[in-house]
Amino acid sequence: MKERKFPHFETDRLILNEIQTGDQENIFRGLSHPEVIRYYGVQYSSFEETQEQMDWYTNLKNSNSGLWWAIRLKESNEFCGAIGINDYHPEYHKAEIGFWLLPEYWGKGIIAEAANTIIPFLFDHKGLHRIEAYVEAGNHNSARLLKKLCFELEGRMVDCEVKDGKYISVDIFAKIDNPNWHLPE
Repeated sequence: MKERKFPHFETDRLILNEIQTGDQENIFRGLSHPEVIRYYGVQYSSFEETQEQMDWYTNLKNSNSGLWWAIRLKESNEFCGAIGINDYHPEYHKAEIGFWLLPEYWGKGIIAEAANTIIPFLFDHKGLHRIEAYVEAGNHNSARLLKKLCFELEGRMVDCEVKDGKYISVDIFAKIDNPNWHLPE
């Protein structure tokens, strides 16, 4: 079986490429940082535990159920965070988008720049019609970013998950491509 080439993108300021084994230290830094994981569904307390996340990125790609990119500064190749899709359902032409950044890169428009690069790729080359985003209620920064990216708030799932022993509510956002699109007959 022919190995698929991982899509690589460059923007004015960023490089979006495959997450590598050498990124594990940065993944750990992000997914153990209290401010990053405050509204994120995954967290790790040791570098070794982060191997689970590294395996998850690889398994998504190998099973064709998602793709996640490392976000790096073009000028210095510094790792900033990650963005990608999971829960890819080709039969329904939809997937879930997710993202996170190390705090020193917050407020610089990095996720918007990365998302504005991968979203057209997902619609045009992966055949997606719908991209969903699930945001913990209270995560105003992610909600604001999704609205800036033209995602629509579809509603709130009240007390739908448990985090730290408490029920949390989750807002669902979606971006639809080509509203007049129809399934082939």
